[in-house]
Amino acid sequence: MMTFLLSLIIFFVMTGIFALLGLNVWARPKAAIDRVAGSVVEQQAQTAHPSLAFHDMLRKVGNLVPASPRDINIMQRRLIRAGVRNPGALKLLYGAKLIGAVVMPALAVGLLAGADMDPANKFIMVIASAAIGFFGPNEYVRLKGAARQKQIRRGLPNALDLMVVSVESGLGLDQAIVQVAKELQFAHPEISEEFSLMNLELKAGKRRIEALRNLAERTAVDDLRKLVAVLIQADRFGTSVAATLRAHADFMRVQARQVAEEKAAKLGVKLVFPIFFCILPSLFVVTVGPMAVKVVRELIPMVNNM
Repeated sequence: MMTFLLSLIIFFVMTGIFALLGLNVWARPKAAIDRVAGSVVEQQAQTAHPSLAFHDMLRKVGNLVPASPRDINIMQRRLIRAGVRNPGALKLLYGAKLIGAVVMPALAVGLLAGADMDPANKFIMVIASAAIGFFGPNEYVRLKGAARQKQIRRGLPNALDLMVVSVESGLGLDQAIVQVAKELQFAHPEISEEFSLMNLELKAGKRRIEALRNLAERTAVDDLRKLVAVLIQADRFGTSVAATLRAHADFMRVQARQVAEEKAAKLGVKLVFPIFFCILPSLFVVTVGPMAVKVVRELIPMVNNM
């Protein structure tokens, strides 16, 4: 009887503990009531996210870094090509460079403090870590811009085909660009963003030629620059935009086919090194390995006994 009562007491105690933990940690009825009542919104508006504080710190540190106007223009152009158009992005980049140039050598000194290494090599590694911390953000921006250019280059044929269909169906060039930006919003968001920005420039009062040139300058994609040059010539000489786009689409299709054929022709040469270093050693192990084991086990003892 005592065992049953003790088990019952333990059961109710554990049930109460788990129920309280569930209400406080998982269900949180007070938080739900406050959220519905709207009292949490004011509290969340007052408390800033930690990442915002970190960005503010980077921006303040970036203000301390001296930079020439030429360097500012180059880095601003790289950030725009990478898709970063925040006005304070350049200061964040400079702040990340300065903090990386300080933190990376400190980490290297901490890791190499107890290492058995030549002091000259330690000094070289510390200098190399400082260079990595300082130039690492630049390389990140460059890689991000190259990846974005690749995505724009990949989505340009689809955008051009949609533009041809839109213009041939009776839409003007500006309306066709807006339609392409809407249709490719999820499939190719990079080129959709660029076309939307071009449309905003046209609405702001810029001429079509200036907006097209800004599009080519922002992206720095050769195929898009060719398309912009074709559209500018068609607008300047008054030729048919639909026929021009159709001819350029055929040209891009032939060019894409030639690029694919070129890559296919290079495939045999590129496969030489993987075959030589990865497949042939395995083939030798499978074919020659058993014979080598047999020679070691039988032929060598036979020669020694003779």
